[in-house]
Amino acid sequence: MPEALNSTQWSRWVKPGDRIFIGSNAASPQALVRDLLDHKEVLKDVEMVHILTLGDTPWTRLEYSGHLRVNALFLGTHTREAVRQGMADYTPCFLSEIPSLFLDGILPIDVALIMVSPPDQHGYCSFGVSVDIVSAACRSARRIIAQVNPSMPRTFGQSFIPVDRIDAWMEADAPLPELKPPPLDDVTLRIGQYVAMLIPDGATLQMGIGRIPDAVLSYLGQHRDLGIHTEMFSDGVVDLMQRGVINNRRKSTRPGKSVVTFCMGTRKLYDFVHQNPHIEFHPSEYVNNPSVIASNDRMVAINSAMEVDLTGQVVADSLGDRFYSGIGGQVDFIRGAAMSRQGKPIIALPSTAHHDTVSRIVPFLTEGSGVVTSRGDVHYIVTEYGIATLRGRSIRERAMELIQVAHPAFRDQLLDEMRDHFRVPQRQKDHPVPVEDLGHIEMLKLQLQGTDYFLRPLHPSDERRVQEFFYTYEEDYAHIDGAERMPVERAYALVNVDQKQDLALCIVERQGPHEKIHALGRYALDDDCGDGAAIHLAVRASKRGIGMAATLMEHLIRVARKRGLKFLTGYVTAQNGAMLGLLERFAFVRQVNEHRTIQMTLGLQSAVPE
Repeated sequence: MPEALNSTQWSRWVKPGDRIFIGSNAASPQALVRDLLDHKEVLKDVEMVHILTLGDTPWTRLEYSGHLRVNALFLGTHTREAVRQGMADYTPCFLSEIPSLFLDGILPIDVALIMVSPPDQHGYCSFGVSVDIVSAACRSARRIIAQVNPSMPRTFGQSFIPVDRIDAWMEADAPLPELKPPPLDDVTLRIGQYVAMLIPDGATLQMGIGRIPDAVLSYLGQHRDLGIHTEMFSDGVVDLMQRGVINNRRKSTRPGKSVVTFCMGTRKLYDFVHQNPHIEFHPSEYVNNPSVIASNDRMVAINSAMEVDLTGQVVADSLGDRFYSGIGGQVDFIRGAAMSRQGKPIIALPSTAHHDTVSRIVPFLTEGSGVVTSRGDVHYIVTEYGIATLRGRSIRERAMELIQVAHPAFRDQLLDEMRDHFRVPQRQKDHPVPVEDLGHIEMLKLQLQGTDYFLRPLHPSDERRVQEFFYTYEEDYAHIDGAERMPVERAYALVNVDQKQDLALCIVERQGPHEKIHALGRYALDDDCGDGAAIHLAVRASKRGIGMAATLMEHLIRVARKRGLKFLTGYVTAQNGAMLGLLERFAFVRQVNEHRTIQMTLGLQSAVPE
C-alpha cells in the first residue's frame, strides 16, 4: 500500500537531476504540484515534462528557474510564454509516439505526479478524464506520487492503476477545471455546416474542442449511427449521445463504445463520463495509432490550423517563429482517416484572423512557420466560404480550390501571386466570386432517390470536371454551347463566369474526394436588353428523370427573380420533348420556331409552380 505523503519528506521522492512528469489536461494534480513547489529547495536541476495542463502552471514562473526547467510536449498559455522567453523548452512530437519516448528510455521518467480517483473495492484507482500519456508515464516511472481526488470521475477502459503501484499519495478533493463551451459566431457556424455536409451516416468521428467542433456537432442532429474514436471530446458530444445520434452501432473497431484518450469540458461532461460503460478511455499509443484509427470505416478526422498555403501545407503549432501549441494528434488522425475505407481527413479554419485583416490562406507560409501536416496528407480544407478538395489535385487545381474558399478581400492578391509564379495559367484573370443568392452558404445538400448530391456554383477549379462531364455526356451538347469538343480554353470560359451578373450552377456527386458533375445549369444575360437572360441546362443521361433539371431550374429562376431580371429564355430542339416539358412545367411560353428550334420565354413576374 502507498504511504501518505509527508510534505516535509519530498527529498525522499525527488532527487537532483530527476525528470518529473505532470499529469495531463483536466487531470493535472494541481494540489500535489503546489505542495512540491512549496518545498522548492529539493528541486535541483529537475526537468518537468508534460503536455497541456488546465489550470494554473506555477512551475513556469521565473522564481523556479534556478530549480527546474520545463520541457513541454504541447504548449498552453503559460508554457507558450515561457518558451517564447527562453525559460522553457518545446519538444514537437506526435501524441501517438510520446509513450514510446518514456518507455524506450528516450525521455525516461523518474517521478510521475498524477491525479486519480479513490481506489475501488478491488484496489484500483482510475486515471479518470486523462489516460492519454499518463498511463505510459506511470508504466515507465520509477516512483509514482498521486493526488487522490474524490471528485475525479471513475472511467472505464484501460484507465486503471493498481493502488500498490503508487508509492505515495495525498488526498485533496478539488473540482476539476472546466472549459465552458465558447459562443458560436456566424463564421464558425458556416464552417460547421460545410463540414457536416462531408460527414456521412455511419461515420466515426474525431474532433477536438472549441468553436469549430461544437459548430459541426450542432449540424449533426439529423445524422444516424455516428461513432466516436477520438483523442478527446467535450460537451458537444454529450447531447448527441443522449439523443442516440452517436450510438457507435456501425463502428468497425470496438462497436458500441465511444473510444477516447482524454476529455475536457464542464461538470456536465465529467458527470456524464463517470462510471459510463459506453465510453472507454485508452492510452494514446492505442487511440492515436494511425493503423487503429484506419481500422474504423468512414473515419472522419476534423482538425484546425493557423495557416494553410495554396499548395495545401498546414501550419498548426506556430505563428511564424513563435510556437503556439503543438503537433498533438493532428497528424495521427489525418493519416489514420486517409487510410480508412471511405475516410475523410479535414482541416477546418476561419479564412481570416485579426478581424479580417490577415488571410489564413496564404500564397507562401510565413517565415519561421513549421509544417505540421504535409500537402500530401490533406484531402479537404474547409472555411466559411466552402470546401476545397485537394486529394489528387494538381498544384494549379489546388491553388484555385483554395482561392475560392479564401476571404474575398484577399482573392485577387492570392491569384496574382499564383500567376506570377506560374502556378495558375496566365489566362486566369478573375478570382472566384461568392454567390450569395443561394442562401446562408453556397452549397445545398440534396437527396434524390436515396442518393446524396450537392448543388453549388460552378468554380474556376472545375475546368477538368467540366471536360469530364462533356466527354461522358451521351447526347448532343448543343443546348449548352453548341460545341463538339471541349478544349481547356472552352472549359475555362464555361467555369469562369462572372457570377455577379450571370449564373452557373452544377449538381455534383461526391465519391470520396472526387466530385463528379452530373448536371449543369446556367443563364447568361442578354447583351441587347440587359434585363433578360438565356437559360441552358444539361443532365447526364444516366441521371435524368430524378429531378436534377427541375432543381437547377428552380434555383436559376429564384436567383434571376432576386436579381431583378424580367424574363428568361430557353432554346430547345423540337425533338427534345423532355426539356420542352420541363420548361412548360415552369410556365415558359412558346414564342418563335426557327430552324427546328423552339424559343420558350418565362416572364419573371409569373408564379412559379410548386
